Amino acid sequence: MVDVEADGPAPGLYSMVSFGAVIVTPALDQTFYGQVRPICEAWIPEALAISGFTRAQHEAFDEPSEVMTRFGDWIAAHGGRRPLFISDNNGFDWSFVNYYFHRFLGKNPFGHSSQNLGSLYKGVVKDVFANFKHLRATAHTHHPVDDARGNAEALLRIKQEHELKISLD
Repeated sequence: MVDVEADGPAPGLYSMVSFGAVIVTPALDQTFYGQVRPICEAWIPEALAISGFTRAQHEAFDEPSEVMTRFGDWIAAHGGRRPLFISDNNGFDWSFVNYYFHRFLGKNPFGHSSQNLGSLYKGVVKDVFANFKHLRATAHTHHPVDDARGNAEALLRIKQEHELKISLD
């Protein structure tokens, strides 16, 4: 489960600020957190403010190539033989992670696809207007590890309550 905070709506035009990932197991104890310095001059103050960081703080974060290398290594160590990218808003989160992996490492360890937790829930309960967010235990704080953990908790509840067939090992 992955969550991204960024200083604008699109990778390449704006920059990722931070991201978090949680391996979805009952313990939810395997996490990754990365902060990356800007790769673009453009930024939207209101978007950056959501992350809780100033532009000066953002500019002092780690080089994206180093962070993405660490994240790729973490995925290789914890993601199983075929890691699956799931997020609350995969259109946004996936676009940034995919762009950064390809730009800085030349490949994405998740492959070419991602899954959307909200869409999964809508299908499981057979209601396109349903929302899974009540299934989170961890508060949605806009710290990406907290938000990824809350979404992972929701996925675990969906698996348990709806007998979702998904391997989590």
